[in-house]
Amino acid sequence: MAGYHAAFRKEYGDRFKMNKARMDGIYLLMIGSMMLIVLGAALGSATHDPMIDFLGGIYNPAKCLIQHCDPYNEGELLRFYQANGIEYQQLTAMDRINVIRFVYPPTGFSFAAPFALLPRGPASMLWMLLMVGGLIFASFLAWNLGADSAPVLAGGLIGILLANSELLIVIGNPSGVVIGLCVVAVWCFLKERFVSVGILFLAICLAVKPQAVGLIWLYFFLAGGVYRKRAMQTLLVLVAIGLPSVLWVWHVSPHWMSELHSNVQAFAGHGGFADPGPASTSSHGAGRIINLQTVICVFRDDPRIYNPVSYLICAPLLLLWGFVTLRTRFSQQKAWLALAAIAALSMLPVYHRQYDTKLLLLTVPACAMLWAEGGLIGRIALYVNIAGFVLCGDIWWLLLSAFVNSLHLPATMLTVKMLTVLEVFPVPLSLLVMGIFYLWVYASRSFGSVVKAESVSQGESPLAPAQPGFRLDLKRPLNRLFPRLPDILDRKIELS
Repeated sequence: MAGYHAAFRKEYGDRFKMNKARMDGIYLLMIGSMMLIVLGAALGSATHDPMIDFLGGIYNPAKCLIQHCDPYNEGELLRFYQANGIEYQQLTAMDRINVIRFVYPPTGFSFAAPFALLPRGPASMLWMLLMVGGLIFASFLAWNLGADSAPVLAGGLIGILLANSELLIVIGNPSGVVIGLCVVAVWCFLKERFVSVGILFLAICLAVKPQAVGLIWLYFFLAGGVYRKRAMQTLLVLVAIGLPSVLWVWHVSPHWMSELHSNVQAFAGHGGFADPGPASTSSHGAGRIINLQTVICVFRDDPRIYNPVSYLICAPLLLLWGFVTLRTRFSQQKAWLALAAIAALSMLPVYHRQYDTKLLLLTVPACAMLWAEGGLIGRIALYVNIAGFVLCGDIWWLLLSAFVNSLHLPATMLTVKMLTVLEVFPVPLSLLVMGIFYLWVYASRSFGSVVKAESVSQGESPLAPAQPGFRLDLKRPLNRLFPRLPDILDRKIELS
């Protein structure tokens, strides 16, 4: 009887501790959510052009199209502003240029048109509710994916990320909505619940900002099995919701493709809005550009140099990620690692801004899993995530900018160079470190599972679970994956 009572106390004591830990994690998430709302509202009321990315990048172009106006033509869009009495001249010089150069794909009008049918005030309020509510709900689902492993750590990390996301509320960029819908779709696929909702949400994301979530879709396609089926269903839904708007745009603007290309080229030109170099007035500061080209530009501000170098760094990492995903069997743990790696790496080779880093929500389940396993790898995962979430956050850069401005440093060449490095390097390099770390763990565990399967098939004793830190014989799995690979791996390799 005494043994029975001891077992009872242990079982329910552990359950109470886990329930308390889960509640603590939710509290931390709620604190971050409240900071997002309060600080975002305060900064939004103080800014000169609130919700500029929604109004100039979504609402007004869609309303222009409804009025049979070409949203990709600068002259027609400017005339639309003037004819509708929109406060165009009160915008900053950079914003006046940006709002007449529409660069989103025509598939996005299927999502934007319903907002354009509403008056400006209700449309902005509805967009704000969808963006903030969707991001908080997606954060809860990301926490749910990691709560079984480390609920407090997952809640704390997500709280940090939410508390540093005020810029989304200030400018209303579509990334806030797209990232929230993407995380919800990932949860639906991995949990195998509300799959139809996940398919619809991911299709909307691809329609509005394909560059932000395209590699997330690619993961499910490469994973095979039922997940490839989900990816193909997403493409079908994308065609169903995007084709009507493409035909609509083609009817209004037969030359929209060349006009869109011209707008993109103007943005990416020297000194343009999307120019990663120091000549652009919008590539630094709040909402800075974060792709790897910004780092290369510090050494050589030439697109013939910084683009190839960035692609040369990112391409092997992306190819390795795709190869590992394609050649290994799916599991929930590997899915978390794969999504964590690609969430960070996807922002490096092409144009992204600081608000796109909220996609790092997808790294939380992997970090919680590694932390729960303990050891050096778990500690590194925690340090990498905290550094990434803080450096990619909004509050850190607001405080840093205020501190630097208060110093009144002399404008010497050395000072300018040092400040440029301090401002440009942290975000892309932290994303690169995070992506390489999770890719390394993902690849090592995936190749370890191949070794274990081969050992069992040959009647040998199976290896321990494939984790960084054990001795792994890579000769057999590589010979299996590459039959013509020369026999150059004659010794075991320590993965640690």
